[in-house]
Amino acid sequence: MNLNQLADGDERVVREYRYDDGVVIAADLGPVADADVDVLADTAIVVTGTDGDEEQIEIDLPGEDAEVFMKNGVLTIELEDEA
Repeated sequence: MNLNQLADGDERVVREYRYDDGVVIAADLGPVADADVDVLADTAIVVTGTDGDEEQIEIDLPGEDAEVFMKNGVLTIELEDEA
C-alpha cells in the first residue's frame, strides 16, 4: 500500500498500527470540512476540498476486504491479518 501521496499534504499525519489480528492505518487529513472516501474494488478514493480546489488521492488496498471510513477528518483503513 502506497501512502506517500496521502502523507504529502501539509499538517497530515499518517500512522500505522499493527495488532495480532490485523493492521489499522489512520491519516489525519487536517481541518478539512469537505472530505469523502469511496472504495472501488481494491482502491480507496479520497476527495478533499471544495469545488475548484479539490484534491483526489487514490490508495491501493491489499484486497477487497478492507474497512475504510472517515470521521472528523481522520481517514481510517482497517485490514484483517491474512494468517
